[in-house]
Amino acid sequence: MTTAPSRRSMITAGAAGLAATALSAGAADASPTHGLRRRHGHAPRLSFRRDGSFKIVQLNDTQDDETTDARTIELVTKVIAQEEPDLVVFVGDNINGGPDTGLQTKQALNNVIAPVEAAGIPWAAQFGNHDEDSTSKTGMDESDMLEFFQRYPHNVNPDGARRITGTGNAVVPVRGRDGRTAFNVWLLDSGRYAPDTIAGQDFAGYPDWDWLRADQVEWYLETSRQAERAAGRIVPGVMFIHIPLWEHRFMWFASVDSRTEADHARARVKHQIVGERNEDECPGPFNSGMFSAILHRGDVTGVYCGHDHVNTYTGSYYGVHLGYGPGSGFGTYGLGGAENHRLRGSRVFEVREDGSWTTRLVFARDLGIDLTNVRKPTTPAPLPRWA
Repeated sequence: MTTAPSRRSMITAGAAGLAATALSAGAADASPTHGLRRRHGHAPRLSFRRDGSFKIVQLNDTQDDETTDARTIELVTKVIAQEEPDLVVFVGDNINGGPDTGLQTKQALNNVIAPVEAAGIPWAAQFGNHDEDSTSKTGMDESDMLEFFQRYPHNVNPDGARRITGTGNAVVPVRGRDGRTAFNVWLLDSGRYAPDTIAGQDFAGYPDWDWLRADQVEWYLETSRQAERAAGRIVPGVMFIHIPLWEHRFMWFASVDSRTEADHARARVKHQIVGERNEDECPGPFNSGMFSAILHRGDVTGVYCGHDHVNTYTGSYYGVHLGYGPGSGFGTYGLGGAENHRLRGSRVFEVREDGSWTTRLVFARDLGIDLTNVRKPTTPAPLPRWA
């Protein structure tokens, strides 16, 4: 089942059609409340605690099949037990292309969801480039996965914006102690891969990942404006996407073209960068313009991604924090060699009701998890009765 046009069809529709789609989507769907609609049940409402705090745990690239490495499940279980978050966000590549049936897809997803559900913690998931790698075998696409997520009692994923590119594009509000929206959690689908060609030209020599599209940027802008009108003020928030923006790469070197150690030394001070960069950032071939839109609106104060498993850095790029969550799954690539799993972990955000927040990393090694290179497959966790 499909609730959004494919990314390829959005390209071939032409610029005029894209603009019309973006404007109609904004008019019909961009209210702060539309994103809360769900096909299944009512999502738990997110609220700041009595002390004015709210904690988010980011997990990304759990990326495994129905025999998920037991250490991935152990990481999810231990980090939420230690941190006791108010929200867990799975930031794409939740599974890999291993499942052969719809049942196996559900088992692969349920393996990492089950510990969060058992702890009674609200959670949301978005999609990465690998989540549909098995769709041709299983018949289960991202729309089906979103519907599957929504059947869990503690899931907070809305249906997402209609008639724009991607699946599950949404904003999830966190209410303050006065009952009004005080913070927004933005979930954007950054897609999968670039099309084979555009205008007869292939992408040889360019990154071939996907990118946020113009209608998604327009949806963000209009939804942000309506959130401000509803609240009577700018509502601060953090945006989660799977594939990084080009600005993630620019920030590391404080440069577009020059990428030397001296450039990074300057960038580290200028942009207050902390953390590691062990592989090139992998954005799509085009700059989506989302960062410019975020600067224009002034509400999103952080954009965090996954995708590049062995990057863990964060920094402040002209007032907007850009960063990575470390790869959380033991079933996919890491650093290689003896240090292969050294950076497995999660990112934690501690938010205050005034919209300010801090972030830090929690690594598997600090949770006492085995970091050897021997895969530890597990029997799929029991599915919920309704599944």
